[in-house]
Amino acid sequence: MERVVVGMSGGVDSSVAAALLLEQGYEVIGATMLVWSPPGVDMNYSDSCCGLSAAEDARRVCARLGIRHYTLDFKEVFYETIIKNYAQEYAAGRTPNPCVRCNEFVKFRALLDRARALGADRVATGHYARVRYDEERERWLLLRGLDRRKEQSYALYRLSQEQLSRTLFPLGELRKPEVRELAAKLDLPTAGKPDSQETCFVPNNDYPTLLQILAPESFTPGEIRDPSGRVLGRHDGIAYYTVGQRKRINVGSPTPLYVSGIDAADHAVTVAPADHEALHRHEVVTEDANFISLAPPTAGSLGSLAVTAKIRYNFEDQAATLVVEPHGETLRLRLRFDQPVRAVTPGQSLVCYHGEEVMAGGIIAG
Repeated sequence: MERVVVGMSGGVDSSVAAALLLEQGYEVIGATMLVWSPPGVDMNYSDSCCGLSAAEDARRVCARLGIRHYTLDFKEVFYETIIKNYAQEYAAGRTPNPCVRCNEFVKFRALLDRARALGADRVATGHYARVRYDEERERWLLLRGLDRRKEQSYALYRLSQEQLSRTLFPLGELRKPEVRELAAKLDLPTAGKPDSQETCFVPNNDYPTLLQILAPESFTPGEIRDPSGRVLGRHDGIAYYTVGQRKRINVGSPTPLYVSGIDAADHAVTVAPADHEALHRHEVVTEDANFISLAPPTAGSLGSLAVTAKIRYNFEDQAATLVVEPHGETLRLRLRFDQPVRAVTPGQSLVCYHGEEVMAGGIIAG
C-alpha cells in the first residue's frame, strides 16, 4: 500500500482530498504546517490556515477518517522563504504573491522532505489542479483544474518536474459543490467551513500593520505624481499601494486616478487616469522563469510561440506571443499580448498556457 502525506489546512478541500485518497487505497497521513507568527500578531484567528485552530480542525478530520495526523513546525523555512521575501518585495515597491512561493518552498519542498522521513514518496493537497505524465515529451504536465472558477494552476507554476512527479491533486477533476457534497456525505467536521479569502499569515487582511513590523522603511512619506512627474500630492508610504489601485489617492482630480507605478528609491507613487497609456502595456518581461510542459529551450532553439497568459490570479488569460531569451546565466520570458493589458504589476507572476497546460511562468520584472 502506497503511503502519501496530505497537507491539511483545516479546510474542506484538503479534508476531502485526504478522504478520497483513503478511498482509493492509499495509506494516508495528514499533516498541518505551523508557520511563522510575527510579534504581537495572533496566528490562531478562525480564518487562518496556519495556526493551531487549523491544526485542530485537521486533527478532527483525521480522527473521523481514522488516519494519523501530525502538526509540523515549519516556522523557520516559512520565515526564510516567504516572510522575508514578502517584506523585501513591498519595500522595493513590488507586490508579491506569497502563495506562489509557499507552494514552491514549503508545501512541495519542505513538506515533501518531511513526507520522505515518514516513509512516503508522495504528497497531496486540496488544490484544484491536475498532474499528468506525457511519455512522448518525457515531462510531467501541470493542467488546469476542471472547476475553472476555483482552479489554482496559476499558483502552482513554480513546481519542478521532481515535485510534480511526487504530487497528487485529488480534487482536480471535481467542482467545488461536489467537494462540499462529499464532505457532508462523509460527515467531515469541516463540511460547512467557509473558504478562506485572505493571505493566511495576515490576520483580517491587514497587511499594512504587518509590514510596519517587517518593513518600516516602506512607510516613508513621499510624493504622488502624474506620469509627467508633476507633483499632485503626498502619501504615507509605498506599502499602501499596488499598481492598478484606486484607493488612498487623496488628490483632487476631475477623473478617477489609479496607481501606474511605484518608485521605491524615491518613495514616489505615480498615478494616471484609467485610459492613460501608463496603465496599459503590450509587453511584459519576467525574471526567474520556470518551465513545465515547455522544456527549457537551448540557445539554438529559442523562438516565438503562441500562448495565452495571465498576469495575476484573478485574470482571464489573454492571447499573446511568448519569446524565451537568455538573461545572463538564466532564461527569461518576454511576452507580447495581442491586446494591451491593464495594471501589469511587478512582483506578481506571469503564467503562460497552451490550452489546459501550464507551459512556463516567471516573476514580472519592474
